[in-house]
Amino acid sequence: MEIVHLLRATTVELGLHSTRFASRNGMHGTDVRALIALMDAARSGEEMTAGRLGAALGLNSAGTTALVDRLERAGRVRRVRGTTDRRTVVVEVDERAVASGRSFFGPLIERTVALFDGYDARERAAIRGFLEGVRDAAAQREET
Repeated sequence: MEIVHLLRATTVELGLHSTRFASRNGMHGTDVRALIALMDAARSGEEMTAGRLGAALGLNSAGTTALVDRLERAGRVRRVRGTTDRRTVVVEVDERAVASGRSFFGPLIERTVALFDGYDARERAAIRGFLEGVRDAAAQREET
């Protein structure tokens, strides 16, 4: 259980770090999660529609529209035509939002990468497998 408690404490600290970013930038926590989801999709070469974004965040259609409108008004995202299907509207993160996130989260990312680099390939594979397993376990929906 010690590892579970340590993982929970780590999750809390990362959440607090994200909350500080949101607060400093006049954002909601959901706004930050949306930007992360959009950047992850872009990094994977996937286009993210508002519907897919809402599903990823657990929001209904009205909540998703309000979120994207708010982020667009703030200049953090833009709606553009899809590249594979021009009829589709996708949501992209504006470079200014990426730069803002990079300046805030960059030092934490650099410390984390340096820490990870201290492990050999086998240890890194074990850490990756553990984190993927925890992520997948957390993503499972409990039957109610």
